[in-house]
Amino acid sequence: MAKAKKKTAKKKTSKRKPNAAFMKALTPSSQLAEVVGTKAIPRTEVVKKLWQYIRKHGLQDSKNRRMINADANLKPIFSGKKQVSMFEMTKYISKHLS
Repeated sequence: MAKAKKKTAKKKTSKRKPNAAFMKALTPSSQLAEVVGTKAIPRTEVVKKLWQYIRKHGLQDSKNRRMINADANLKPIFSGKKQVSMFEMTKYISKHLS
């Protein structure tokens, strides 16, 4: 009995290129700057910093983790709403980026 050699297929190892629209540096509004800072940063970084703020201040609803409770800094960003879902959050953020 001869041992059969297994052929190994080589996979193309090309890095995924980020979408230019996501990587474009945007300037936050004065209300959003209180949470994420005044420096122009990409939309992805804005969302990351916002989540860091939410976790640091314990603003995720304890019963329904998909909901975010707004504090004094987030209320103007969320159009005065006391609570928004994590999916609505990006809609409100986009209004504060230019």
